[in-house]
Amino acid sequence: MEKVSENPLKNRSGENMSLIVITALFVTSYLVSNIMAVKVIGLFNLFYFDAGTIMFPLAYVLGDVLTEIWGYRTTRKIIFLTFFCNILMIISTQIATWLPSPDYLNSTAQAYNSIFSYVPRIVLASLTGFLLGELSNAWVMEKMKQKTKGKHLWLRTIGSSIVGYVFDTVPFVLIAFAGTVTWRDLLLMMALQYVAKLAIEACIGTPLAYAIISKIKKQR
Repeated sequence: MEKVSENPLKNRSGENMSLIVITALFVTSYLVSNIMAVKVIGLFNLFYFDAGTIMFPLAYVLGDVLTEIWGYRTTRKIIFLTFFCNILMIISTQIATWLPSPDYLNSTAQAYNSIFSYVPRIVLASLTGFLLGELSNAWVMEKMKQKTKGKHLWLRTIGSSIVGYVFDTVPFVLIAFAGTVTWRDLLLMMALQYVAKLAIEACIGTPLAYAIISKIKKQR
């Protein structure tokens, strides 16, 4: 069998592998967030947010890493790739709900159908917020990088997220939960998700972004 040669210029210092890994994690974080978002978490019967909020900030961290290392154009391509992966997920899971299952697995099938019959609305909400939020986050971060001449990464990650989370959280909550919860709960969900995402970004996301970006730059 003929051996396939490697191109050392395209694979130098593991840069391509870093991009592949970050992209895979970026896509996965959104798929997982969409599924987790089906469950609404209530704290003290006062604060409500979907479980996807726990996983979602990781996607923004990885989006910041992509923009910082590979720039807005590459990040935009990956954002659209993730968009189509989400569409593939909803089509696949929806087809599965239509297919029959054995009688002895009826309870399992009902549980699956109950969750994934609701996912299309969640995914529609997520896709809308995702495109608006991630594109605005990456664009703002790129512009801030130019203004700060590549300095103050923490300012760029948090500053871009302040904008991105608005364009993500508001349309997501409205599309996903309008008509299923009260307007009071909708507003509380928006406020809590926005504050929680920014808090996670500042306390966990930004230090994580620093660590990942530093490691990748050392490999270049």
